[in-house]
Amino acid sequence: MAFKSLLFFSLLSAAMVAAPVAEAQLGLIGGLLGLIRIQGTLFCTANGNMGANGTATPVFPNALVQLQCGGNVVSTSTTNGSGVFSILLDPLSHILSSLLTGCSLKVATPLASCDSTLPSLGGLLSSLQFIGNTTLGALLSVANIIPAGFRFVPSN
Repeated sequence: MAFKSLLFFSLLSAAMVAAPVAEAQLGLIGGLLGLIRIQGTLFCTANGNMGANGTATPVFPNALVQLQCGGNVVSTSTTNGSGVFSILLDPLSHILSSLLTGCSLKVATPLASCDSTLPSLGGLLSSLQFIGNTTLGALLSVANIIPAGFRFVPSN
């Protein structure tokens, strides 16, 4: 009986620690069901990807990254000083399979803003790739998605 009580209170404590973070972002229901996280690093190159053979490649800070589904902007994020962006989504509003097949990431900031030798018109576009789930605490599950690979798309 003492073991069951200890186990119950341990799980309850873990849930209380994990739930406020999710609840603050997405509401109580999102915290109970899980989250979808789209995350990546954007590099200041003609295709937004790391240089060949892992050579030193500058990152793309302060770039606006848009999640677009069916031509509509669903969510946005701005890269930090290290070129990293992260978008959190509520799984009640976005179905994982639909995200992977009907959505893409678009970099709305011109490439020339991080390197004047790069194009000032056009932008970067990437499909999405699911890489697995992460469990945080006892109740929170995070579906992890990354860019499949950015490519340059000239403007029309």
